[in-house]
Amino acid sequence: MRSLLAGVLLFPALLSHSQMSHAQMSMNMGGPAASMTENILRHEGSGTSMEPGSTAPPMLMKMTRSQWMLMLHGSAFVVEQQQTGPRGRDKLYSANWVMPMAQRSYESGQLTLRTMLSLEPATISGRYYPELFQQGETAFGRPIVDGQHPHNLFMEIAGIYDREVGDRGLLTLYVAPVGDPALGPIAYPHRASAAEDPLAPLSHHLQDSTHIAYDVLMGGAAMNVGRGGVRLEGSGFHGREPDENRWHIEVGAMDSWSGRVTGAAGRDWLGQYSVGRLHSPEALHAQEDVLRQTASLHYHHAFGSAGLDAAAIWGRNHTIGTTENANGYLLEATLVLKDKQALWTRLENADRTTDLLAANAPSEETVLGRVQAYTGGYAHRVARWSSGTAELGAQFTGYDTPRAVTALYGEHPWGVAALLKVRLGN
Repeated sequence: MRSLLAGVLLFPALLSHSQMSHAQMSMNMGGPAASMTENILRHEGSGTSMEPGSTAPPMLMKMTRSQWMLMLHGSAFVVEQQQTGPRGRDKLYSANWVMPMAQRSYESGQLTLRTMLSLEPATISGRYYPELFQQGETAFGRPIVDGQHPHNLFMEIAGIYDREVGDRGLLTLYVAPVGDPALGPIAYPHRASAAEDPLAPLSHHLQDSTHIAYDVLMGGAAMNVGRGGVRLEGSGFHGREPDENRWHIEVGAMDSWSGRVTGAAGRDWLGQYSVGRLHSPEALHAQEDVLRQTASLHYHHAFGSAGLDAAAIWGRNHTIGTTENANGYLLEATLVLKDKQALWTRLENADRTTDLLAANAPSEETVLGRVQAYTGGYAHRVARWSSGTAELGAQFTGYDTPRAVTALYGEHPWGVAALLKVRLGN
Protein backbone atom coordinates (compact mmCIF):
# COMPACT_ATOMS: atom_id res chain seq x y z
CA MET A 1 0.00 0.00 0.00
CA ARG A 2 2.85 2.40 0.76
CA SER A 3 4.17 1.99 -2.77
CA LEU A 4 0.75 2.78 -4.23
CA LEU A 5 0.37 5.88 -2.07
CA ALA A 6 3.81 6.99 -3.20
CA GLY A 7 2.70 6.51 -6.79
CA VAL A 8 -0.29 8.77 -6.27
CA LEU A 9 1.87 11.46 -4.68
CA LEU A 10 4.39 11.28 -7.54
CA PHE A 11 1.76 11.74 -10.26
CA PRO A 12 2.32 15.52 -10.54
CA ALA A 13 6.02 14.90 -11.22
CA LEU A 14 5.02 13.07 -14.41
CA LEU A 15 3.31 16.16 -15.77
CA SER A 16 4.66 19.09 -17.71
CA HIS A 17 4.49 22.41 -15.87
CA SER A 18 3.56 24.25 -19.05
CA GLN A 19 0.19 25.93 -19.47
CA MET A 20 -2.96 23.85 -19.70
CA SER A 21 -3.99 22.80 -23.20
CA HIS A 22 -7.78 22.51 -23.36
CA ALA A 23 -7.55 21.53 -27.02
CA GLN A 24 -5.50 18.46 -26.15
CA MET A 25 -7.32 17.33 -23.02
CA SER A 26 -10.83 18.72 -22.80
CA MET A 27 -12.72 18.07 -19.58
CA ASN A 28 -15.94 16.70 -20.98
CA MET A 29 -17.86 16.82 -17.72
CA GLY A 30 -21.59 17.23 -17.44
CA GLY A 31 -22.48 16.35 -21.04
CA PRO A 32 -22.26 13.60 -23.66
CA ALA A 33 -18.83 12.53 -24.90
CA ALA A 34 -18.10 12.70 -28.64
CA SER A 35 -15.64 9.78 -28.74
CA MET A 36 -14.33 6.81 -26.78
CA THR A 37 -11.29 8.75 -25.55
CA GLU A 38 -13.40 11.74 -24.43
CA ASN A 39 -15.66 9.33 -22.56
CA ILE A 40 -12.66 7.89 -20.72
CA LEU A 41 -11.31 11.35 -19.86
CA ARG A 42 -14.51 12.23 -18.00
CA HIS A 43 -13.87 9.45 -15.43
CA GLU A 44 -17.43 9.83 -14.18
CA GLY A 45 -18.05 6.18 -13.37
CA SER A 46 -16.89 3.86 -10.63
CA GLY A 47 -13.17 3.11 -10.70
CA THR A 48 -11.95 2.08 -14.14
CA SER A 49 -15.32 1.15 -15.67
CA MET A 50 -17.38 3.05 -18.26
CA GLU A 51 -20.89 3.72 -19.50
CA PRO A 52 -22.06 4.82 -22.99
CA GLY A 53 -20.70 8.18 -24.11
CA SER A 54 -24.16 9.74 -24.30
CA THR A 55 -24.69 9.14 -20.56
CA ALA A 56 -24.39 12.40 -18.61
CA PRO A 57 -24.76 11.79 -14.88
CA PRO A 58 -25.78 14.77 -12.73
CA MET A 59 -22.99 16.47 -10.80
CA LEU A 60 -21.83 19.77 -9.36
CA MET A 61 -18.84 21.43 -11.03
CA LYS A 62 -16.59 24.42 -10.38
CA MET A 63 -13.45 25.67 -12.13
CA THR A 64 -10.86 27.18 -9.75
CA ARG A 65 -8.46 29.99 -10.49
CA SER A 66 -5.63 27.47 -10.50
CA GLN A 67 -7.34 25.68 -13.41
CA TRP A 68 -8.55 22.67 -11.45
CA MET A 69 -12.03 21.40 -12.29
CA LEU A 70 -13.72 20.33 -9.05
CA MET A 71 -16.66 17.93 -9.27
CA LEU A 72 -19.03 16.31 -6.82
CA HIS A 73 -21.80 13.80 -7.30
CA GLY A 74 -23.56 11.25 -5.16
CA SER A 75 -26.87 9.95 -3.85
CA ALA A 76 -28.50 8.74 -0.65
CA PHE A 77 -31.49 6.43 -0.19
CA VAL A 78 -33.58 6.09 2.95
CA VAL A 79 -35.29 2.72 2.59
CA GLU A 80 -38.00 0.90 4.56
CA GLN A 81 -37.71 -2.75 3.51
CA GLN A 82 -40.46 -5.31 4.21
CA GLN A 83 -40.22 -9.01 3.21
CA THR A 84 -42.48 -12.07 3.48
CA GLY A 85 -41.82 -15.76 4.14
CA PRO A 86 -40.04 -17.63 6.95
CA ARG A 87 -36.77 -15.82 6.21
CA GLY A 88 -38.21 -12.41 5.43
CA ARG A 89 -37.03 -9.48 7.55
CA ASP A 90 -37.93 -5.78 7.85
CA LYS A 91 -35.54 -2.86 8.27
CA LEU A 92 -35.12 0.90 7.95
CA TYR A 93 -31.69 1.85 6.60
CA SER A 94 -29.81 4.19 4.30
CA ALA A 95 -27.67 3.29 1.28
CA ASN A 96 -25.44 6.19 0.21
CA TRP A 97 -22.23 7.36 -1.47
CA VAL A 98 -20.53 10.60 -2.49
CA MET A 99 -17.71 11.10 -5.01
CA PRO A 100 -15.49 14.21 -4.90
CA MET A 101 -13.17 14.62 -7.90
CA ALA A 102 -10.54 17.06 -9.13
CA GLN A 103 -9.15 17.25 -12.67
CA ARG A 104 -6.50 19.33 -14.38
CA SER A 105 -5.21 19.23 -17.93
CA TYR A 106 -1.59 19.78 -18.95
CA GLU A 107 0.10 19.73 -22.33
CA SER A 108 1.44 16.29 -21.50
CA GLY A 109 -1.81 14.82 -20.21
CA GLN A 110 -4.63 14.96 -17.69
CA LEU A 111 -4.51 14.23 -13.98
CA THR A 112 -7.62 13.09 -12.08
CA LEU A 113 -7.72 12.72 -8.31
CA ARG A 114 -10.81 10.98 -7.01
CA THR A 115 -12.25 9.49 -3.87
CA MET A 116 -15.56 7.86 -3.07
CA LEU A 117 -16.99 7.73 0.44
CA SER A 118 -19.98 6.06 2.10
CA LEU A 119 -21.56 6.34 5.54
CA GLU A 120 -23.25 2.95 5.21
CA PRO A 121 -21.18 1.46 8.08
CA ALA A 122 -23.19 3.83 10.30
CA THR A 123 -26.52 3.93 8.43
CA ILE A 124 -26.90 0.14 7.99
CA SER A 125 -27.08 -1.38 11.46
CA GLY A 126 -26.32 -5.00 12.24
CA ARG A 127 -23.70 -5.18 9.45
CA TYR A 128 -26.23 -5.85 6.66
CA TYR A 129 -29.70 -5.01 5.41
CA PRO A 130 -32.29 -7.70 4.57
CA GLU A 131 -32.52 -9.00 1.00
CA LEU A 132 -33.91 -12.44 0.34
CA PHE A 133 -31.51 -14.90 -1.33
CA GLN A 134 -28.60 -12.45 -1.25
CA GLN A 135 -25.14 -13.84 -0.40
CA GLY A 136 -21.62 -12.48 0.00
CA GLU A 137 -19.01 -11.53 2.62
CA THR A 138 -19.48 -11.99 6.37
CA ALA A 139 -21.11 -10.52 9.48
CA PHE A 140 -20.04 -11.52 13.00
CA GLY A 141 -17.79 -14.21 11.55
CA ARG A 142 -20.56 -15.99 9.63
CA PRO A 143 -21.59 -15.84 5.95
CA ILE A 144 -24.16 -13.15 5.22
CA VAL A 145 -27.32 -14.93 4.05
CA ASP A 146 -30.48 -13.10 2.94
CA GLY A 147 -28.72 -9.77 3.35
CA GLN A 148 -26.40 -7.26 1.72
CA HIS A 149 -23.34 -5.90 3.49
CA PRO A 150 -22.71 -2.13 3.76
CA HIS A 151 -20.05 -0.53 1.61
CA ASN A 152 -16.86 0.72 3.22
CA LEU A 153 -16.28 4.31 4.31
CA PHE A 154 -13.47 4.45 1.72
CA MET A 155 -14.88 3.01 -1.49
CA GLU A 156 -12.16 4.55 -3.66
CA ILE A 157 -8.97 6.61 -3.30
CA ALA A 158 -7.32 6.90 -6.70
CA GLY A 159 -5.05 8.88 -8.96
CA ILE A 160 -5.49 8.63 -12.75
CA TYR A 161 -3.11 9.89 -15.41
CA ASP A 162 -4.17 10.03 -19.08
CA ARG A 163 -1.98 10.85 -22.06
CA GLU A 164 -3.07 11.26 -25.65
CA VAL A 165 -1.26 9.30 -28.35
CA GLY A 166 -1.67 10.88 -31.76
CA ASP A 167 -5.13 12.05 -32.80
CA ARG A 168 -7.08 8.93 -31.82
CA GLY A 169 -5.26 7.14 -29.00
CA LEU A 170 -5.14 7.42 -25.23
CA LEU A 171 -3.01 5.76 -22.53
CA THR A 172 -4.24 5.54 -18.92
CA LEU A 173 -2.54 4.71 -15.63
CA TYR A 174 -4.76 4.09 -12.59
CA VAL A 175 -3.24 3.75 -9.09
CA ALA A 176 -5.51 3.15 -6.11
CA PRO A 177 -4.90 2.03 -2.52
CA VAL A 178 -8.68 1.45 -2.66
CA GLY A 179 -10.25 1.14 -6.06
CA ASP A 180 -11.74 -0.82 -8.91
CA PRO A 181 -9.65 -3.12 -11.14
CA ALA A 182 -10.49 -3.84 -14.78
CA LEU A 183 -13.07 -6.53 -14.01
CA GLY A 184 -16.78 -6.39 -14.64
CA PRO A 185 -19.25 -3.69 -15.66
CA ILE A 186 -19.67 -0.42 -13.83
CA ALA A 187 -20.76 -1.28 -10.27
CA TYR A 188 -24.48 -1.25 -9.52
CA PRO A 189 -24.53 1.83 -7.17
CA HIS A 190 -23.18 3.92 -10.07
CA ARG A 191 -24.91 2.33 -13.10
CA ALA A 192 -27.45 4.60 -14.75
CA SER A 193 -29.68 1.59 -15.45
CA ALA A 194 -29.78 0.83 -11.69
CA ALA A 195 -29.80 4.40 -10.39
CA GLU A 196 -33.28 4.17 -8.85
CA ASP A 197 -33.00 0.71 -7.26
CA PRO A 198 -31.48 0.79 -3.74
CA LEU A 199 -31.01 -2.99 -3.46
CA ALA A 200 -27.92 -4.84 -4.65
CA PRO A 201 -28.43 -7.34 -7.48
CA LEU A 202 -28.37 -10.98 -6.39
CA SER A 203 -25.58 -11.42 -8.95
CA HIS A 204 -23.40 -8.73 -7.36
CA HIS A 205 -20.70 -11.17 -6.20
CA LEU A 206 -20.68 -12.83 -9.61
CA GLN A 207 -20.37 -9.62 -11.64
CA ASP A 208 -19.10 -6.39 -10.05
CA SER A 209 -18.11 -7.03 -6.42
CA THR A 210 -14.46 -6.08 -7.03
CA HIS A 211 -15.45 -2.40 -7.29
CA ILE A 212 -13.93 -2.12 -3.79
CA ALA A 213 -10.52 -3.79 -3.94
CA TYR A 214 -7.15 -2.95 -2.42
CA ASP A 215 -3.75 -2.08 -3.89
CA VAL A 216 -5.00 -1.70 -7.45
CA LEU A 217 -2.74 -0.90 -10.40
CA MET A 218 -4.26 -0.66 -13.89
CA GLY A 219 -2.86 0.25 -17.31
CA GLY A 220 -5.07 0.83 -20.34
CA ALA A 221 -4.90 1.84 -24.00
CA ALA A 222 -7.80 3.12 -26.08
CA MET A 223 -8.37 4.16 -29.70
CA ASN A 224 -11.22 5.93 -31.44
CA VAL A 225 -12.55 3.93 -34.39
CA GLY A 226 -15.14 5.61 -36.57
CA ARG A 227 -18.04 6.71 -34.35
CA GLY A 228 -16.98 4.27 -31.64
CA GLY A 229 -13.77 2.87 -30.26
CA VAL A 230 -12.03 0.10 -28.37
CA ARG A 231 -10.18 -0.03 -25.04
CA LEU A 232 -7.87 -2.68 -23.57
CA GLU A 233 -6.99 -2.80 -19.85
CA GLY A 234 -4.97 -4.98 -17.52
CA SER A 235 -4.73 -4.76 -13.74
CA GLY A 236 -3.24 -6.31 -10.62
CA PHE A 237 -4.88 -6.09 -7.21
CA HIS A 238 -5.39 -7.78 -3.83
CA GLY A 239 -8.08 -10.44 -4.23
CA ARG A 240 -9.50 -10.77 -0.70
CA GLU A 241 -12.89 -9.14 -0.16
CA PRO A 242 -13.12 -6.36 2.47
CA ASP A 243 -13.41 -7.56 6.06
CA GLU A 244 -16.13 -6.58 8.54
CA ASN A 245 -14.35 -3.43 9.71
CA ARG A 246 -15.89 -1.06 7.18
CA TRP A 247 -14.11 2.02 8.54
CA HIS A 248 -10.50 1.32 7.59
CA ILE A 249 -8.23 0.80 4.59
CA GLU A 250 -6.84 -2.70 4.26
CA VAL A 251 -3.45 -3.78 2.94
CA GLY A 252 -2.57 -6.88 0.94
CA ALA A 253 -0.27 -8.35 -1.66
CA MET A 254 -1.06 -7.76 -5.33
CA ASP A 255 -1.99 -11.44 -5.77
CA SER A 256 -4.80 -11.25 -8.35
CA TRP A 257 -5.10 -10.06 -11.95
CA SER A 258 -7.72 -9.10 -14.50
CA GLY A 259 -8.09 -7.98 -18.10
CA ARG A 260 -10.93 -6.27 -19.94
CA VAL A 261 -11.82 -5.25 -23.48
CA THR A 262 -14.44 -2.52 -23.96
CA GLY A 263 -16.04 -1.52 -27.25
CA ALA A 264 -18.33 1.35 -28.18
CA ALA A 265 -20.57 1.54 -31.24
CA GLY A 266 -21.48 5.21 -31.43
CA ARG A 267 -22.38 7.14 -28.29
CA ASP A 268 -25.40 5.11 -27.13
CA TRP A 269 -23.97 1.58 -27.00
CA LEU A 270 -21.09 0.15 -24.99
CA GLY A 271 -20.09 -3.42 -24.20
CA GLN A 272 -17.35 -5.13 -22.23
CA TYR A 273 -15.90 -8.58 -21.62
CA SER A 274 -13.54 -9.19 -18.72
CA VAL A 275 -11.78 -12.04 -16.98
CA GLY A 276 -9.91 -12.15 -13.69
CA ARG A 277 -8.28 -14.58 -11.31
CA LEU A 278 -9.10 -13.79 -7.67
CA HIS A 279 -6.82 -15.27 -5.04
CA SER A 280 -8.70 -16.40 -1.91
CA PRO A 281 -11.53 -13.82 -2.20
CA GLU A 282 -13.69 -15.23 0.63
CA ALA A 283 -12.40 -15.34 4.19
CA LEU A 284 -14.57 -18.36 5.08
CA HIS A 285 -13.40 -20.29 2.01
CA ALA A 286 -9.81 -19.10 2.06
CA GLN A 287 -8.49 -22.17 0.25
CA GLU A 288 -10.51 -21.37 -2.87
CA ASP A 289 -9.31 -19.26 -5.81
CA VAL A 290 -11.89 -18.01 -8.30
CA LEU A 291 -11.79 -17.39 -12.04
CA ARG A 292 -14.41 -14.74 -12.84
CA GLN A 293 -15.74 -13.89 -16.28
CA THR A 294 -18.21 -11.11 -17.03
CA ALA A 295 -19.82 -9.66 -20.13
CA SER A 296 -22.24 -6.77 -20.39
CA LEU A 297 -24.02 -4.54 -22.88
CA HIS A 298 -25.13 -1.02 -21.90
CA TYR A 299 -27.47 1.39 -23.67
CA HIS A 300 -28.47 5.01 -23.11
CA HIS A 301 -30.71 7.18 -25.25
CA ALA A 302 -32.47 10.48 -24.73
CA PHE A 303 -35.64 11.16 -26.70
CA GLY A 304 -37.47 14.41 -26.15
CA SER A 305 -37.85 14.94 -22.41
CA ALA A 306 -37.31 11.25 -21.60
CA GLY A 307 -34.23 9.10 -21.17
CA LEU A 308 -33.75 5.33 -21.16
CA ASP A 309 -30.84 3.42 -19.62
CA ALA A 310 -30.62 -0.35 -19.93
CA ALA A 311 -28.09 -3.11 -19.29
CA ALA A 312 -27.74 -6.84 -19.87
CA ILE A 313 -25.06 -8.45 -17.66
CA TRP A 314 -23.64 -11.95 -17.22
CA GLY A 315 -21.13 -13.08 -14.62
CA ARG A 316 -19.59 -16.44 -13.71
CA ASN A 317 -17.43 -17.59 -10.81
CA HIS A 318 -15.49 -20.79 -11.43
CA THR A 319 -13.84 -22.29 -8.35
CA ILE A 320 -10.38 -23.23 -9.61
CA GLY A 321 -9.47 -26.88 -9.20
CA THR A 322 -13.13 -27.98 -9.12
CA THR A 323 -16.04 -28.32 -11.53
CA GLU A 324 -18.08 -25.68 -9.67
CA ASN A 325 -19.51 -22.81 -11.76
CA ALA A 326 -21.95 -20.20 -10.45
CA ASN A 327 -23.67 -17.99 -13.05
CA GLY A 328 -25.73 -14.83 -12.75
CA TYR A 329 -27.83 -13.20 -15.49
CA LEU A 330 -29.36 -9.74 -15.17
CA LEU A 331 -31.54 -7.42 -17.26
CA GLU A 332 -32.35 -3.97 -15.90
CA ALA A 333 -33.68 -0.68 -17.22
CA THR A 334 -34.65 2.77 -15.95
CA LEU A 335 -36.92 5.20 -17.81
CA VAL A 336 -36.96 8.85 -16.70
CA LEU A 337 -39.84 11.06 -17.89
CA LYS A 338 -39.45 14.86 -17.91
CA ASP A 339 -36.87 14.51 -15.12
CA LYS A 340 -39.83 14.13 -12.73
CA GLN A 341 -40.88 10.49 -12.85
CA ALA A 342 -38.85 7.29 -12.97
CA LEU A 343 -39.88 3.73 -13.81
CA TRP A 344 -37.49 0.83 -13.42
CA THR A 345 -37.23 -2.93 -13.58
CA ARG A 346 -34.66 -5.61 -12.84
CA LEU A 347 -34.92 -9.29 -13.86
CA GLU A 348 -32.42 -11.79 -12.47
CA ASN A 349 -31.59 -15.48 -12.77
CA ALA A 350 -28.79 -16.30 -10.35
CA ASP A 351 -27.19 -19.45 -8.98
CA ARG A 352 -27.23 -19.75 -5.18
CA THR A 353 -24.88 -21.87 -3.10
CA THR A 354 -25.05 -24.08 -0.02
CA ASP A 355 -24.27 -21.03 2.16
CA LEU A 356 -28.06 -20.44 2.05
CA LEU A 357 -28.38 -23.44 4.36
CA ALA A 358 -26.77 -21.31 7.11
CA ALA A 359 -25.97 -23.44 10.15
CA ASN A 360 -26.44 -26.65 8.14
CA ALA A 361 -24.19 -25.53 5.28
CA PRO A 362 -21.29 -27.87 4.43
CA SER A 363 -17.75 -26.52 4.72
CA GLU A 364 -17.31 -26.75 0.95
CA GLU A 365 -19.48 -24.25 -0.91
CA THR A 366 -21.35 -25.69 -3.92
CA VAL A 367 -24.24 -24.54 -6.14
CA LEU A 368 -27.62 -25.86 -4.96
CA GLY A 369 -30.03 -24.13 -7.32
CA ARG A 370 -31.03 -20.99 -9.17
CA VAL A 371 -33.36 -18.22 -8.01
CA GLN A 372 -35.35 -15.82 -10.19
CA ALA A 373 -36.11 -12.29 -9.00
CA TYR A 374 -38.50 -9.82 -10.66
CA THR A 375 -38.43 -6.15 -9.61
CA GLY A 376 -40.49 -3.16 -10.65
CA GLY A 377 -40.49 0.35 -9.19
CA TYR A 378 -41.74 3.92 -9.54
CA ALA A 379 -40.58 7.25 -8.08
CA HIS A 380 -41.74 10.85 -8.39
CA ARG A 381 -39.63 13.96 -7.86
CA VAL A 382 -40.96 15.94 -4.89
CA ALA A 383 -38.32 18.67 -4.59
CA ARG A 384 -35.63 20.37 -6.63
CA TRP A 385 -33.06 22.98 -5.67
CA SER A 386 -29.88 24.44 -7.12
CA SER A 387 -27.64 21.55 -6.05
CA GLY A 388 -29.91 18.50 -6.15
CA THR A 389 -33.27 16.76 -6.15
CA ALA A 390 -35.39 14.56 -3.89
CA GLU A 391 -37.90 11.90 -4.87
CA LEU A 392 -40.28 9.44 -3.23
CA GLY A 393 -40.96 5.99 -4.56
CA ALA A 394 -41.50 2.30 -3.98
CA GLN A 395 -40.60 -1.01 -5.54
CA PHE A 396 -41.79 -4.62 -5.44
CA THR A 397 -39.67 -7.78 -5.86
CA GLY A 398 -41.07 -11.28 -6.30
CA TYR A 399 -38.99 -14.47 -6.20
CA ASP A 400 -39.13 -18.02 -7.52
CA THR A 401 -37.43 -20.24 -4.95
CA PRO A 402 -34.95 -22.99 -5.86
CA ARG A 403 -36.53 -26.38 -5.10
CA ALA A 404 -33.71 -27.31 -2.69
CA VAL A 405 -34.68 -24.51 -0.24
CA THR A 406 -38.45 -24.19 -0.73
CA ALA A 407 -39.02 -25.40 2.83
CA LEU A 408 -36.86 -22.53 4.12
CA TYR A 409 -38.38 -19.71 2.03
CA GLY A 410 -41.73 -20.78 0.63
CA GLU A 411 -42.33 -21.02 -3.11
CA HIS A 412 -42.89 -17.33 -3.93
CA PRO A 413 -41.74 -14.92 -1.20
CA TRP A 414 -41.75 -11.22 -2.02
CA GLY A 415 -40.55 -7.90 -0.71
CA VAL A 416 -41.52 -4.24 -0.91
CA ALA A 417 -39.41 -1.17 -0.29
CA ALA A 418 -40.54 2.42 0.24
CA LEU A 419 -37.76 4.90 -0.52
CA LEU A 420 -36.70 8.51 -0.33
CA LYS A 421 -33.81 9.39 -2.65
CA VAL A 422 -31.72 12.56 -2.47
CA ARG A 423 -29.35 13.21 -5.39
CA LEU A 424 -26.59 15.76 -5.89
CA GLY A 425 -26.62 17.63 -9.19
CA ASN A 426 -29.34 18.38 -11.72
